[in-house]
Amino acid sequence: MGMSRISLILLPLLLMLHTARGGDPDILTDFQLPLGGGASGDSFTYTGLRSFIGANPQNFTVFKATMAELPALNGQSVSYAALYYPPGTVNPPHTHPRASELLFLVLGSLEVGFVNTSNYLFTQTLQAGDIFVFPKGLLHYQYNAAGNKAPAIALSAFGSASAGTVSIPAAVFNTSINDPILAASFKTDDGTIEKLKAGLSH
Repeated sequence: MGMSRISLILLPLLLMLHTARGGDPDILTDFQLPLGGGASGDSFTYTGLRSFIGANPQNFTVFKATMAELPALNGQSVSYAALYYPPGTVNPPHTHPRASELLFLVLGSLEVGFVNTSNYLFTQTLQAGDIFVFPKGLLHYQYNAAGNKAPAIALSAFGSASAGTVSIPAAVFNTSINDPILAASFKTDDGTIEKLKAGLSH
């Protein structure tokens, strides 16, 4: 077998191995900060979650601490979020393409679930003190059932400094995908699609 044939066989295998290792890149220093300035304790401190303490929003609200908010997370492969769910609110179906999520329920009760690549739904009702893992890239949600009279509060840790979030309702209905494409995909009509879009715009 000639070298060119061996190369043609090995190249796809090497590409698959490289893809399988996907995640935040390793860094070769203790930490990475934006250029131009010395590091201090302030460089590693984020105070943006102070607004979460004592917050009482009327809608589902996420308070994030990612690389965008705290540049010192660059290369550390971690980020964080605090989530507040008033009764009857939902964190709609979404994915995090670059990270798994470990959710810790601090207060209240939440119905959670994720769907695997075989379209099987894994669900659980969490109570305060419970932890649930959402595997990387899989569709998932959290819901504080309307029957619950109290808010739910959770903390989420992510295995990436920039996990990314793709909200399915927003990605499908609040983008520029043409109505006929959506109508055909959901086996409905353009009028129904327009109603869904209108409902999500409020």
